[in-house]
Amino acid sequence: MVMRVFVAGGTGVMGRRLVPQLAARGHQVTATTTSAAKLALLARLGADGVVMDGLDAVSVGEAVAAARPDVIVNQMTAISAAHAGKPDMRHFDRFFATTNRLRSEGTDHLLAAAEATGVSHVVAQSAGIWNGNREGGWVKTEEDPLPQETGKFRTAAAAIRHLEDAVVKAGGAALRYGGLYGPGATDDQVELVRKRQFPLVGGGTGYMSWVHLDDAASATVLAVEQRARGVFNIVDDEPAPASEWLPHLAACAGAKPPMRAPKWLARLLAGELVVTMMTEGRGFSNAKAKRELGWELRYPSWRQGFKEELA
Repeated sequence: MVMRVFVAGGTGVMGRRLVPQLAARGHQVTATTTSAAKLALLARLGADGVVMDGLDAVSVGEAVAAARPDVIVNQMTAISAAHAGKPDMRHFDRFFATTNRLRSEGTDHLLAAAEATGVSHVVAQSAGIWNGNREGGWVKTEEDPLPQETGKFRTAAAAIRHLEDAVVKAGGAALRYGGLYGPGATDDQVELVRKRQFPLVGGGTGYMSWVHLDDAASATVLAVEQRARGVFNIVDDEPAPASEWLPHLAACAGAKPPMRAPKWLARLLAGELVVTMMTEGRGFSNAKAKRELGWELRYPSWRQGFKEELA
């Protein structure tokens, strides 16, 4: 069934992979950008472009009403260099401030616009990276509760929880993407790895789940077409500790093995988030997405994906 799909955040790293997949399936896509200079890019990707401010309720309402979509897909973030500057995990709360607002206020604006225009289904980007429950086993399902975060993690965790609760309550789907890699998604990290400025912290015991942009996009297309409901972990088949994936990433990037740093030093230089992820992080299971969406991955493991992307 061909649908009119409204993609909020069409020029981000996910949007640039998602829009062409939707268009290739025959869907009529309207995609947003915050910059008129990127409207031509959206046209090349196969979408009708519109300038929209996701934090402005009027802007969102007008854009959605004009597009008359059947489905809204929320891919709005503000973590690119243009929006947030260079990645700054030491000041995680400041770096993610606008993204947190987009996940809370922006989601509310989209849901209000959906209700006002009779859009019955919403799919939204959530996250399955640093926010797994750091108790019990190393791999979490959708049934495992998200942790109640404190300190600098609190606002980001609250924004993710708000997005998921609001979208699921409205009958939509929240997709917890793992660590995204692929064109434009990991350039900053790879640069640090090549400069040996991305150390292995402690024993590197913290787990991570990765997913290639194209696989995340294909899962999103399935969620749109099947009008999926609920929370789905969108990750590859191989959650792995930092002690495995970081040296492999370095080798694929043609870099020397990563240096090692004790937790106390990494905490001073990189901040609590990096230490937590690399020593206590949890991976996520994709069993539900594969079972209920019929999702098949082009890159079942980051081992293959890193090698192909950095060849």
